[in-house]
Amino acid sequence: MAMVPDDEDAPVFAIAVAAELAGMHPQTLRQYDRIGLVVPGRTRGGSRRYSARDVQQLREVARLSSEGMSLPAIARLIHLEDEVRMLRRRVLELEGALRAERENRPGGRVFAAGASGVIPVGQGRRIRRSTEIVLWQPGGRRGED
Repeated sequence: MAMVPDDEDAPVFAIAVAAELAGMHPQTLRQYDRIGLVVPGRTRGGSRRYSARDVQQLREVARLSSEGMSLPAIARLIHLEDEVRMLRRRVLELEGALRAERENRPGGRVFAAGASGVIPVGQGRRIRRSTEIVLWQPGGRRGED
């Protein structure tokens, strides 16, 4: 039996192996490919190569079909599951990009100035305003005219 790769979308199984793993006849897999139900990857020579996800989908098709679901309904379900998987992947990418942007954004860190100098302040934290007046002059001298 072939070893399943870490990437469940990698097209590695020839049609005979995928059919055996799914418990189907290779002709059934060809038919499902023709109608767009489970479409495998192709080699440069045009041979079908099924991924672990394809084999899982084939098993699901067999289960749903045995429960009386029509092939067009199963095709729609598979399409929607693929879309959800793609959208979840995209959400994770966007969350990561947003997190990185927030961490690296100029001004992402907040500071407050007071008599003792500039201090970092945690985001979302408020500092009590001081009524103290601090005069600043170039050269760092205070109170001199």
